[in-house]
Amino acid sequence: MNYIGLNGGVVDARTPVVSALDHGFLYGMGLFETFRTYKGSPFLLERHVKRLADGCRQLGIPFVPDLEYLKSWIAAVMEANRLEEAYVRYTVTAGEDILGLPAGDYHTPTHLLYIKALPVVPDTLYTQGRPLQLLLLRRNTPEGRLRLKSLHYMNNILAKRELSGYASAAYGAEGLMLTAGEALAEGIVSNIFFVKDTVLCTPDLSTGILPGITREMVLELALAAGIRVEEGIYGWEQLKHADEVFMTNSVQEIVPVTTLWQEDHQWLVSEGRCGPLTGQLIHLYREKAGLRL
Repeated sequence: MNYIGLNGGVVDARTPVVSALDHGFLYGMGLFETFRTYKGSPFLLERHVKRLADGCRQLGIPFVPDLEYLKSWIAAVMEANRLEEAYVRYTVTAGEDILGLPAGDYHTPTHLLYIKALPVVPDTLYTQGRPLQLLLLRRNTPEGRLRLKSLHYMNNILAKRELSGYASAAYGAEGLMLTAGEALAEGIVSNIFFVKDTVLCTPDLSTGILPGITREMVLELALAAGIRVEEGIYGWEQLKHADEVFMTNSVQEIVPVTTLWQEDHQWLVSEGRCGPLTGQLIHLYREKAGLRL
C-alpha cells in the first residue's frame, strides 16, 4: 500500500498526518467500513455507506453520503496503487476537538481510505473450509442499542491474541466469542451461521453482534431461495450438533467451517467439507456480485 486517501485526496502513505487531538485517536470516536471490489467496483457500497451514515448520526459526526464521489475517490486510490481489485477500508473519525469529552456534535471529521490488494486465498477454502476455535474471552456489550463498527477494537484484538495461542491457529482458524451469558455471538472478524434440519440459524442482533452487511445479504438470499431462516439465542452445544456451519464477512464472503475446536478438542462438521446449503448460498452470493460461475 503505497498511497492512501485523505480527505478526498490521494497521498503517499508515509506522509499524512492526523492531529493528536483527533477524537478518533483520543477516544476511539470514529467508524469504518471494510468491503471489496468485484471487477473494480465496490460491492454493496450503498449498504456500507448507509450503515456508516447511521452510525455517524448517533455519534454526532457530520457525514453526508455521496456515492459517486466516493466511487471516484476509491478508483483514484486504486489506480495510484496499481490495483484492479482491492480490499477497501473507509474510515471516518470525529476529527480534532477539545481534550475532554464533548456533549455536543463534532464539526471537522477526518476521512481516510486504506486500500490494498485482496488477500490471496486458495480455492480449497470454499470447499474444505477452515476451523472455528471457541475462545474464553467474552464478547463485550455494544456501544449503544446496536453494535457500531467503531475504532475501539480492543475486544477483537485481545481475542486475536488469545486465538494465536491455540493449535488451530496454525490451520487458519477464526475465533468464536460467546456473550457473557454463554450465547453464541460472533467471530473476531465474522458473523456466524449454522444449519440444523434445513433451517438456517444465526445469532440475533440482541446478542450484541455487529449487524454485518454480508450477514444481511445472506439472510435476504436465503429467504428469496425459499430457505427457512431463524435468528435467535443459541449455545455452543447447538453449534456442535449443527449439520453445517459457516462464517461471513465482506472480504472473504461465505466461508465453510469444517472443524470446531474447544481448547484442543475437535469436532468435524459436514464430514469435513462444504455442506450443500452453504454451497448454494456461496453460489447465490457470487451470482449477486456479478461473477461468472
